[in-house]
Amino acid sequence: MEHTRVYYDLHAQTFAEETLQVDMSPLYEHFLPLIPVSGRILDAGCGSGRDARAFREFGFTVQAFDASHVMANIASQHLQAQVEVLRFQDIDWFECFDGIWACASLLHVPLDQLADALARLSRALKKDGVLYASFKYGRGEREHNGRRFTDLDESGLAELIALAGQLSIVETWITGDLRPGREAERWLNALLRKSP
Repeated sequence: MEHTRVYYDLHAQTFAEETLQVDMSPLYEHFLPLIPVSGRILDAGCGSGRDARAFREFGFTVQAFDASHVMANIASQHLQAQVEVLRFQDIDWFECFDGIWACASLLHVPLDQLADALARLSRALKKDGVLYASFKYGRGEREHNGRRFTDLDESGLAELIALAGQLSIVETWITGDLRPGREAERWLNALLRKSP
């Protein structure tokens, strides 16, 4: 994952400019109704801070982290709040969050570490809490333009959930990329719930 983090350190400003204005409301409509009013959300791998800021504007209490120092600094400025520098492998919260938003972030975790990352996120959720995650649709690991990706389809996700424990699939759905000009790229979206 180190070269992926370096990629984002080097390209953070460009990435933020390309993603800040993307309308994510079609995805929020699946996730936010499952979060209690004023509930606590963790934006896990927050990138530019776009979604964390939107959630805060909707009245939720939001905490955010990113693995890239430079990206975390940009997100901190955008949010006017501290964004921690963490990797999924480092998190150790216990039953703190009503919801976790991992939009296009877990896909950078190597496949052999994904079950552990999901287990850590599960521990960070309150009982009955909800996790949103998205992956490029497919199967296997690859490198593209200096970043590594783990692609998942429905069966691959189900296998990981079985390994991670405590999470169950609420819903999966396929979307095109929401960024202009990239609509043909397919994404697997998943809502997962922590067993009470």
